[in-house]
Amino acid sequence: MIPLMQAECVGAGWISEAEFLEGLALGNALPGPIATKMALFVGWQTAGVSGAFAAILGVLLPSLAMMTVLMAVVVRYKEHPAMVGVLKGIKPAVIGMLAFVVWDLAPTGITGAWTAMLALVAFGALVLKVHPATVMVAAMCLGAVVWRS
Repeated sequence: MIPLMQAECVGAGWISEAEFLEGLALGNALPGPIATKMALFVGWQTAGVSGAFAAILGVLLPSLAMMTVLMAVVVRYKEHPAMVGVLKGIKPAVIGMLAFVVWDLAPTGITGAWTAMLALVAFGALVLKVHPATVMVAAMCLGAVVWRS
């Protein structure tokens, strides 16, 4: 969902790539589904409260309808060989799409040696099973101290 949102929101000129990255960072710092938080962020940035409300409805209602239908099909046919293949095929594709978002946003978010080091330390912390919230709070505190403007 994030690659699609990036392509649509940045591509349409609603927000810049830097703003998208800021929204993604803030959205990841809060609990809950990232797509909903990103929709709220983009809606707010483009049209204030009414834009945020429209964006939330625009993300939630179609997703609710599609997931209801999709889950009914998956639950009913989960043992069918074709459905097993569908599920095996979609997982690596999603991972590839997320990797592309990282690749695409890295030049905007990693602007020098120190930010590159922070990205690597955060990645390492997650590999070592440090809770993501701890990583986010530590990075925000470090940013508040080191990169004050």
